[in-house]
Amino acid sequence: MQLIKPPLLLIFMFFLSFTSYCQEDGKIKIRAYDGFIMTGYVDQGGFLNFTGPNANMTKGHSKYVLGMLPSLRFKQDNSTPKNSFITPNLGIGFTYGYKIYAIQIPLYYNPKSATQDGRWHVGLGLGVHLNHMK
Repeated sequence: MQLIKPPLLLIFMFFLSFTSYCQEDGKIKIRAYDGFIMTGYVDQGGFLNFTGPNANMTKGHSKYVLGMLPSLRFKQDNSTPKNSFITPNLGIGFTYGYKIYAIQIPLYYNPKSATQDGRWHVGLGLGVHLNHMK
């Protein structure tokens, strides 16, 4: 087992410092995670994602989040050879949360293949804000 090198540890600690929660409205904050869990549809398949590193702003009960979305994508592949039904993916997108409810517009990139050019796909997701349930 390899030990974590000191520079990587410092970077990790730096990102953890962004996870503190404060009650100030209208200020843009940077966070490593934010507690949203989302499901939705994109590119003829589904996804399950969690908000990752992001910039966000809270105004009253509303929360606006722009950030990365670590995801699991679910899509049936009918070609041969077949890809797995579940694949890990990283998207970007905008999430709006009101109290515990959330709506999301994610963007996922599908790389170039033998039959298609690489391009971005826009989706739509619904979910909950777990940190608001405290």
